[in-house]
Amino acid sequence: MQLFSISTNAKTVKGERLGYLTGVLYLAPAKLSGYQVCAMAATAQCEKACLNLAGLGGVYTSIQKSRIAKTRRFFEDRDNFMLDVVKSIRGLIKLARKPRRVKGRFAKRYQVLVRLNGTSDIRWELVPVTIDGVTYANLMLAFPDVQFYDYTKLANRRNLPDNYDLTFSYSGVKAYAPQVAKAQKALMRIAVVFRHVEDIPKRFIGLRCIGGDNSDVRHIERQNVVVALYAKGPAKHDATGFVVG
Repeated sequence: MQLFSISTNAKTVKGERLGYLTGVLYLAPAKLSGYQVCAMAATAQCEKACLNLAGLGGVYTSIQKSRIAKTRRFFEDRDNFMLDVVKSIRGLIKLARKPRRVKGRFAKRYQVLVRLNGTSDIRWELVPVTIDGVTYANLMLAFPDVQFYDYTKLANRRNLPDNYDLTFSYSGVKAYAPQVAKAQKALMRIAVVFRHVEDIPKRFIGLRCIGGDNSDVRHIERQNVVVALYAKGPAKHDATGFVVG
């Protein structure tokens, strides 16, 4: 079973121009499935503005049902679910290795990117996986040549595998301020959602802003900067403080 969405997200498609093929795992966010997969959702008040309802996710009921089913499998049938994730990563690698033509010439094969938390915030570094009788502490150690990345609202995720890159996700909600402070102290790259493109400043919370909508290839960017994004889907109307502007 292929669990990843490939070439369905505008930003990941832009990443293909940079030579990266991205697979994204979309689960049902917060407690939508009956299981909590976003520990800071209530504190950061990002549930209503979640990308879960942006793009096709906000159009097709079948997509929402699929995400709920996948999330329940993660909790209720973990071993088989993880085997499907492994098959999905292997399928993505195989797809990325296919020669591609650019202006009539064969170009280099894609590099593989995997985003496991498309609409969730699971600590994947703590989720073991058994492949062919060998148990690995996490998927990153099982696939050391694959670059994994995610956005997170948990500022205390430490001791990550070298091939797992995290970008902290900002919210201006007062109760969430301690998490933001921890992220800044740790010099993390911080993604901030602004209501409109014209709202994006040169600096925010004391950090230089760089554009984040040109692609979703975050791991090549420096740390200790603000990755400026603009609101999409329900986030355009957010009034909680999660969206700035």
